Formats: sequence, C-alpha cells, structure tokens
Amino acid sequence: MGNSDKTVLVIASYEKGHDFLRACKDLGWKVVLITSESLKHEHRFPAEAIDELFYMRDVDKKWDPAESLRAISYLARTRVFDRIVPLDDFDLEIAAMLREHLRIPGMGETTTRYFRDKLAMRVRAQSLGIRVPEFVHLLNDAQIAEFIERVPAPWMVKPRSSAGAIGIKRAHAKEDLHAILDKLGDERAGFLLERYVPGEVFHVDSLVRDGKILFQRASRYGKPPLDVSHDGDVFTSRILPPGTDDSRALYEMNAQVLSGLRLVRGSSHTEFIRGKDDGQLYFLETSARVGGAHLADMIEAATGLNPWREWAKIELAGETGPYELPPSRDEYAGIVVSLARHEHPDYSTFADPEVVWRLDKKHHVGVIVRSPSPARVDELVNKYVDQIRRDLHAAHPPQDTPSS
Repeated sequence: MGNSDKTVLVIASYEKGHDFLRACKDLGWKVVLITSESLKHEHRFPAEAIDELFYMRDVDKKWDPAESLRAISYLARTRVFDRIVPLDDFDLEIAAMLREHLRIPGMGETTTRYFRDKLAMRVRAQSLGIRVPEFVHLLNDAQIAEFIERVPAPWMVKPRSSAGAIGIKRAHAKEDLHAILDKLGDERAGFLLERYVPGEVFHVDSLVRDGKILFQRASRYGKPPLDVSHDGDVFTSRILPPGTDDSRALYEMNAQVLSGLRLVRGSSHTEFIRGKDDGQLYFLETSARVGGAHLADMIEAATGLNPWREWAKIELAGETGPYELPPSRDEYAGIVVSLARHEHPDYSTFADPEVVWRLDKKHHVGVIVRSPSPARVDELVNKYVDQIRRDLHAAHPPQDTPSS
C-alpha cells in the first residue's frame, strides 16, 4: 500500500506503541515521532519505523502545552501532518490541542475531556443513565459536606487527569478526608471524591470505526488494580468467555459508554466493577488508547489480533479509507506481572507449554499463557501468582505520578 505522500505525527511521552509505529510504516506513511527528552538515551523505539524523531523538553514526562504548540507549528512549516495520534492518556490533550490549532482530523478538545478527565466522563455517563459510583467534584464546600453525610465511607479521592490507579487516595473516615484535602490545598479542584465500591473489576478492550465497535474482548482482573497498586500485590487479568452473563453485560455497557462519550474511531480500554454488596455493574473509567500493562499482548495471544497494529490501520484509514478487521481466533489468555526482587528473574520454572510470552524488563517478572480452555488459563494464572509471591515478588509504595 503506498501512501508515501502522507505523514502521521505520533506523540509518545512514554515509550510504547512499537507495533503502532511499524504498522504506520508498513502502510507506506511517513512517520514523525515526538517523545520526551528524558527518554533520549534510554528508549528503544524501532528506528526502522521512524522517518524523523524529535524530543520535547519535559518534567516527569509532562510537556508544556504552549511550548509544544510552538514546536509542532514550527515543524509544520515544512511538513504536512495528515494525522496526529497520541499513544498514551497523558498525550491526549496535547494531541487534541494540536489538531484543533492545525485543523487536522481527529478527536478535538471537547470530546477528549470525556476520555481523559475522570470527572467529565462520570458526569457525561451519569447524564446518559449509565450507572456510576456516587461522586462529587472536590470544589464546593457545601456539596462536599452533603456528599460525605449522605454517602458512607470509605471514599476514594481520584485525580481527574491521571491514569489508572496513579495518585488515588483512600479515605476511611472524615478525618482521613480532611487530611487529604488539607494537603491538596488549592489543587483540590483537580480531584473528585467517589464512593468506594468493593467488587470484581473488569475491562473491555475495543476497536472502533465510524462509531461502531468492530472488536471487543472482556476480561477480569485478579485483584483490582487499585489494590495491587496500594497493597503491592501481583497484577493479573484473564479473558472471559464471550457467552457468560458478565461478558454480555460488559459488552452492552461498553457500547453505551463509547457511543455516549462519542468515540468515532480508534482504540479504547474501559473499566467496570461489579459491586460485591449489590451485584450491580458500574462504569469506572474509559480511555481512547490501547490498554496498558501489556494487556494488548494478552489480547493478541488469545485472538491473534494485535490491537496496536489495528488501531494504526483504523487511524490512518480515517473516515473514508479502506479498513477491514482481520479474522481472529477464539482462545483464552491470562497475564501475570509483578515487580521482582532480582534484576533479571529466572524464567526456567515457567515451563508450561501454554506460556507464550515473557516480560523482558529489569526488576519485573511477567508471563502470558494461552489455551483453548478458560479453566486451564485460570489454573495457570493462579499457579504462577503463587509461585511469584513465594519466590520473586517485590513491592513498592503506590504511585502519585506515572512511571515509565
């Protein structure tokens, strides 16, 4: 396929999306990548898939919006960018601002808020009749006081613009909450307060074209990611059989969320929780990107479909270009990932034939298993969780800021 006259600008403040870049190049597009200057001497982006590489000055991977706008506008003097694609939650706002300013097709700033701002997505979902845990913006004193009298503790204090479990605090009583608010000070308007809902946490990973969900898989985390982050346990997830009641309910609510929040095209990772006390399914949060924590590798192991590559194809096809979802297989996979005590853990004991992937990252251990049997996947995930806890696991305090 020849599109050598087309250029995609890829924004990646963190190193990820290698297969996205390769797919863009395979489709014949010119690839311009902008990443964080702090990654200059350590990243491993695939050089063969990148035509031009630039670095943005950053503080903890955060870029100054005004400086980013000036830099990209300068590049646009001698280049025509046909698409701008952000690879991470933290890049969405920069990309939306650039699209608006340069008048390039894609998600604009208003819709981006629904996929980036935890308050905006909850307000929008609630207005559509989608069930969410009770919440209040940490802004108005009277509204906060009314909320904590009406909604029993514990509560979660969540940053509006972070990702996953990063920066989330748990308040077990009013005294805890007041201490958190005092520490936040004038920054508290960037947070929301939410009823803590214990239960099983699920995620649905999707590909969307022209507002239609072309592909989705529902999965269940082992322990909720928040508990893993705060308690320092082993992270796991496994793909659910599509015919279960959980899967059907998740697919239905996922479609409501993505339609209501107006995702036109791209990839999405959306999380839900089934309340332990009431059995109800609640929407937690969504995103306009491929799921992190190597969940894309788990999906590829089970289905043969690479979410990064398909996202690239959908983005570059745009509104009118040709795109056809490739055939996929219906198998099952599970992932186990943990911090490790050793810089390079020994994988020799992860010897079952169902192991199809091993994590190559210092002081981490991780495997993906695949089987036609979901029961076998569950068996192996549980086995390796026990093995890692016993022999390899390490923990660190919960994150207030993202790590690379």
